[in-house]
Amino acid sequence: MDPILIQLGPLAIRWYGLLIALGVLVGSGIALRQAERRGLDQEKLLDMAVWLVIAGIVGARLVYVLTSPSAFFGPGGNPLDAVKVWEGGISIHGGVLGIVLATWWYCRAHKLDMWAYLDVMSPIAGLGIIGGRIGNFMNGTDTGGRLTNWPIGFTWPEPGTQTLGAFGRAVFGRDLWSAFPGVCSDGSYIPIWQCTGEIVRGPVHLTQLYGVIIGVLVLLITLWALRQRRGSGFVFWQMVLWYSVLRSVLEETFRDNPLSLNLVLADGLDKAGVGLFTMTQLASVVIIAVAVYMLIRIGRAPARAPVTGPGAGPSRSGSRQVGRATAPTEKRKGKSR
Repeated sequence: MDPILIQLGPLAIRWYGLLIALGVLVGSGIALRQAERRGLDQEKLLDMAVWLVIAGIVGARLVYVLTSPSAFFGPGGNPLDAVKVWEGGISIHGGVLGIVLATWWYCRAHKLDMWAYLDVMSPIAGLGIIGGRIGNFMNGTDTGGRLTNWPIGFTWPEPGTQTLGAFGRAVFGRDLWSAFPGVCSDGSYIPIWQCTGEIVRGPVHLTQLYGVIIGVLVLLITLWALRQRRGSGFVFWQMVLWYSVLRSVLEETFRDNPLSLNLVLADGLDKAGVGLFTMTQLASVVIIAVAVYMLIRIGRAPARAPVTGPGAGPSRSGSRQVGRATAPTEKRKGKSR
């Protein structure tokens, strides 16, 4: 499509940043409602939000650059592009790590239960993934898929191809589909400048769509987990577990990322478009193991006390122990709420 929604002189509003921001905004509304239901301090949640956004962006971009160094420091790369977050390219795992560290710092300073606050913020991850992957699609070059001979392969239209008529021109601009640079017919993992074959526009795995599906599933899982009476951290680690599993299986397998351990590679016009194992897949093994361990630990702790609804009211401090049951908050100073 077209990565830029509106161009006002030197100022460009890009789909990628806008859609992620919308996802975070909607997720923050869910987090505030869940904080009220669980008796957490909404003011503290809003207070830490600015720090979490900064930490999330820095962590997401830093890990992406570290795991894709050739794009910035290899042949044809530009190190200055490492700071151009608005052009796409972030690591969800890196963003989660940055948010966890910032939450730990804030909650430690204010004597709050870090895991309880991470729980209510977990739906933001799914919504952010959905917005980010749609933004990747608009950018054209982000999170691209491998060439495939499967029926689900997607061929990017030629630049300027009319799509959705007048509505498409008004929303996406007139220069549609020009952002996708094409891939090498010998294998989408081969840089275009090294390609000796033909530059083609597909068919490729539409991994941006796979990512949107993953985001929807992660969101549904976190909303389900929020309804369970479990200890602090249960929702957060469910999100980490299932995002890592789904990303490794349903997305990374078909993306044109470099393979850190070249066990399987079937990439080309006459191949399935599968590759194992990328750096993300290898790192996910460790992350999944940690998530499973934490969920087992939380499962052995006492269940969280039931919450009666929006009238539970805010609490100025949370339980600091993972899995510790919290007292019902229906009554304060002898008055029913």
